[in-house]
Amino acid sequence: MAWALTTAEAAFRDEVRDFLARELTPELRAAGRRSSGIFSDHEFGNRWHRILAKRGWSVPHWPVEHGGTGWSPMQHYIFSAELAAADAPPRAPMGPGMVAPVIIAFGTEAQKRAWLPGIRSGEDYWCQGYSEPQSGSDLASLQCKAVRDGSHYVINGTKIWTTHAQYANRMFCLVRTTSGGKPQQGISFLCFDIPAPGITIRPIISISGDHELNQVFFDDVRVPAEGLIGEENQGWTIAKYLLQHERGGAWAPMLRARLRRLQAAADAAFAAAAHDTHEADDMALRLAEAECAIDALEATELQSLRAQARGEPHGIRPSMGKVLGSELRQRLTELGVEIAAHYAAADLPLDDGLQGGELPIPEDAVFSMSAYLNDRAASIYAGSNEVQRNIVAAHLLAN
Repeated sequence: MAWALTTAEAAFRDEVRDFLARELTPELRAAGRRSSGIFSDHEFGNRWHRILAKRGWSVPHWPVEHGGTGWSPMQHYIFSAELAAADAPPRAPMGPGMVAPVIIAFGTEAQKRAWLPGIRSGEDYWCQGYSEPQSGSDLASLQCKAVRDGSHYVINGTKIWTTHAQYANRMFCLVRTTSGGKPQQGISFLCFDIPAPGITIRPIISISGDHELNQVFFDDVRVPAEGLIGEENQGWTIAKYLLQHERGGAWAPMLRARLRRLQAAADAAFAAAAHDTHEADDMALRLAEAECAIDALEATELQSLRAQARGEPHGIRPSMGKVLGSELRQRLTELGVEIAAHYAAADLPLDDGLQGGELPIPEDAVFSMSAYLNDRAASIYAGSNEVQRNIVAAHLLAN
């Protein structure tokens, strides 16, 4: 981290490092390095979440009264940086980082008691029902309907790109409860248990071969009306609030950890293959340029931390961070494929034999193609970067 820590912040960093040294097993570290998607496989991510929960660190950003830590913005950033540097498995944010802030801000006391403890402990695993086949970046055009029938809503329609729905036992979902008027009107925010009668989950295998995504079909699915968050037809306001959390957060720590691994992979690959010095120098320069870009992003994130500490609203910062972070992520995976060369396409097992063969290179290079293919979507998910640029431009032109 490119800033001077206070004595208290350095002590906190050392506390986090000591915890990671004790609790982050080699298997979990390997899972963190091998995460080609947005976050780790359910098995490892949830296992790590439960370890953090025992320490009281699974939901540090929540209010203290709900299990948060009360850390300063800088402590949160240090925590993220140390997790990334230690190759901790990136955890799925749907429960802790997305629906939980909505429940805290808009939910009733009964809803908070019912759902927050399970998210904090890792007992419950949530998925997000937002996008539809014809409603992605234009989320306001969604058509999945929910009709009130006594003490229940009856849902019909479909959701797509539903990450980890195959593991989830709960879903938060945007549904249309009223037609007519502006597209943003008539949308409600529902939480309910899955699986349930009438729900069908079909896998979507990505081009990288990963099964993270699913399409979820609803056929007269009855869910309790007590799962409505806020008021009926208030869902668009809640959705915008949630997207600030989905797009926010720190990108630089994760990117810096990935860059560190790529630099080691490049050193090993070019040395082993006895490449032309010019080619090796060119890659070193491009990695250095990426490091400068990460430094600039980190400086922007630190400015946001200071603004957050002053109580300033998020404004366009989440949109800026999403564009810069996702495109840097894509750039790194492109460099990873170049470093791996033909080994990027190798179908090698996840074991210690990865270092063997004619050209011994770190496994980060071997798995670079999966990361590259997964990260093609980084500029689309959580609101496409084109839309984010429009948000930034509209804000700047209006001020």
